[in-house]
Amino acid sequence: MRHRIVVLGAGYAGASAAGRLARRLDPGNVAITVVNAETDFVERVRMHQLATGQDLKPRPLRETFAGTGVELRIAKVTGVDVDAGTVTVTDAAGDGSDGSGADVLGYDTLVYALGSGWNPGAVPGVAEHAAEVASRPGALRLRDRLAGLAAGQPVVVVGGGLTGLEAATEIAEARPDLDVALAVRDGLGGALSPKGRAHLRKVLAGLDITVHEHTAVTGVAADRVTTADGGAVPAAVTVWTAGFAVHPIARTTGLTLADSGQIVVDETMRSVSHPNVYAVGDAARVIGPGDRPLRMSCASGIPTAWQAADAVAARLTGGKLPNTPLRYFNQCISLGRREGLIQYVTADDRARPAVLTGRLAAVYKELVCKGAAWSVANPTLRLPTRRRSVSRVRAGAEL
Repeated sequence: MRHRIVVLGAGYAGASAAGRLARRLDPGNVAITVVNAETDFVERVRMHQLATGQDLKPRPLRETFAGTGVELRIAKVTGVDVDAGTVTVTDAAGDGSDGSGADVLGYDTLVYALGSGWNPGAVPGVAEHAAEVASRPGALRLRDRLAGLAAGQPVVVVGGGLTGLEAATEIAEARPDLDVALAVRDGLGGALSPKGRAHLRKVLAGLDITVHEHTAVTGVAADRVTTADGGAVPAAVTVWTAGFAVHPIARTTGLTLADSGQIVVDETMRSVSHPNVYAVGDAARVIGPGDRPLRMSCASGIPTAWQAADAVAARLTGGKLPNTPLRYFNQCISLGRREGLIQYVTADDRARPAVLTGRLAAVYKELVCKGAAWSVANPTLRLPTRRRSVSRVRAGAEL
């Protein structure tokens, strides 16, 4: 009887974890199943490109996992019972394989990688009127809305984080005929170094993006956003990028969660309350250098996936647990297709004085995106480590 590993989600973190597990463990002893709602891997870091009309390379997950021994299940996760060790899923057709409307998968080890999504928050009108670029469907809807705008119409991007900066610059570059504005709660590029902020201002000015700094948006309507000072900014389209929210299923599992809704894990990405559950990527509350939580990002997701996969493999085979420090090196920001900003940071994600800017930074960011996608698409071609048997661990054993 093989040890059953179920991975929920096939984004950067989930796909990376599944591929690494397949590379490290003998398929004769372990059955790995990946559950994902979409048939293709979604390059989430490129959703602003998709929204502006660019075509992205298709990355079918069945091709990704072909020949790896990983079973792919295209289905939506509708429930997780960590006490029973089961996951309830609904197939794309709307029913389970047993015809009852749902299917139940049992597991011995669960890797939870359902990630995060758009967070409309509690601001009135956001859910009804704003667009988002946190998902492929959302980016495609925004694509249609932008395509329908006439020259001179206003677009407001709300949020001064990396997603907001990339969305605003991509839209302004792709549609220079539109009146693009960026509303940020604090100062523009507040987490960047002085050189980084100066370059950001230069690029935004060159793209004719109006920046509303220290502006809290308190409402969104079909044709405008309202601000805390009582003002209004015209907006034929509002793009809301003010943060992400963890997938809501996490709150129904019974796992120990942080206030953010993320699953609290130890240094090996194992749940502190349920030792046969691991959480990776945006779904996990991971404490990094300086006792600071890792930010939700691809830069955090893939390393946590590697850490979890190595820990699962080590515990199953009696190997050495991983002890790789999780740290940051830079923040990569695309500012359209021709400009970029690489902000070098400390291990705990604080800005250093040094930056890389301009065309070279844009190429650097593009290589990072391609490298991450290649890593996911070729899960068993990395780290040539011999597969190890798990015969010493019985199915269902506590990890």
